[in-house]
Amino acid sequence: MSPPAARAAVGPAPGAAPGAAASPRRIVVMRHAETVDNAARVWQGHKDSELSDVGREQVAAAAPHLAAYRPVLLVSSDLQRAAATADAIAGLTGLELRLDARLREVHVGQWQGLRVEEVRERFPDDIAALERGDDVPRGVTGETRAQVAARAGAAIREVERELLPGETAVIVAHGVSGSLAATELVGLDRDVADAVLRGVDNCHWIDLVETGKSYSEASRWRIAGWNLGPWRA
Repeated sequence: MSPPAARAAVGPAPGAAPGAAASPRRIVVMRHAETVDNAARVWQGHKDSELSDVGREQVAAAAPHLAAYRPVLLVSSDLQRAAATADAIAGLTGLELRLDARLREVHVGQWQGLRVEEVRERFPDDIAALERGDDVPRGVTGETRAQVAARAGAAIREVERELLPGETAVIVAHGVSGSLAATELVGLDRDVADAVLRGVDNCHWIDLVETGKSYSEASRWRIAGWNLGPWRA
């Protein structure tokens, strides 16, 4: 992939009025496809799970939609479930995949590898705290949402700095880390996001577009679509 400085910015759309602004920048944040542990209702965290048969079918269906965004940059969590999902997009776009450990899923500490039912039975106080909205470490020794937001937010901001006007990047991450990266970029409070936005399904994505008001040259990142997929794009 060419470095950002070697790429030409995408100008106004054909037929646009003289002086019209260049096309907006876009970042698409995708959650990886289903894994064998997703199907078994197992807490994964940093556990390096493989894609399930259903997950591979999801990738085949979704990858062409991500390639249609015509990204110039493709970045993924270094966990194999995300990297395998991103590989399919790389194959369709010819982009070199860049791995970034900051996009890893939230570390779930002592819950890693346990089934959801086991965690509810063995850690009732921790689950109750999460259900109240408290930002406690997952699995006693894992991470808080704030910690994940800091590292995933730094990763997406780095991608933002690399994009020229009119360019698109695709990021493949996880349910928690991807959502937190997206809300950090748009400046949405984490508690508000949890209250009003649903989770992101496997192999679905968040569409973030940098746009401004018609009367202003100032722009900001906004959510153009949430939990999009080949079934509800």
